Amino acid sequence: MKKLFILILFFVTSCGYQPLYVNKSSSDLIFKKIELIGDKEINRRIMSFISLKEDKNEEKLNQLVLKSNEDITETSKDSKGRVATLKTTVEIKLVILNGNQIIKERIFNENFSYNNKNNKFDLEKYQGEVKNNLVDKIIEQMSIYLSL
Repeated sequence: MKKLFILILFFVTSCGYQPLYVNKSSSDLIFKKIELIGDKEINRRIMSFISLKEDKNEEKLNQLVLKSNEDITETSKDSKGRVATLKTTVEIKLVILNGNQIIKERIFNENFSYNNKNNKFDLEKYQGEVKNNLVDKIIEQMSIYLSL
């Protein structure tokens, strides 16, 4: 009898666990105006993954401004003067405005260092993968920030 009681108690009580990406009400992610500045590929990726919506008819909603930037820098060279390592940095500035007043503002920044490749086609393909991975990390951070 005690074992049955403990088993029922175990199944009835829960710890309150919820998945991180549980579907929240999408009304939190509707803005009066969404302004995208910078890298178009990064902005399109953000818009598709975070499902931001624009409603120009509603006057009470806030305005969202996303400024994105990708920077590839040479971090070291070998003895012959050729680039040995590179660093890709993706930076996204998120600003939520109500009229001209800033409500929330945050800069999301991710970077990754890697070795140069002799084949430039492979290097460009690898840089695209690195960029997508960095943007995905930032999207995770942004979705958590916007849901708070």
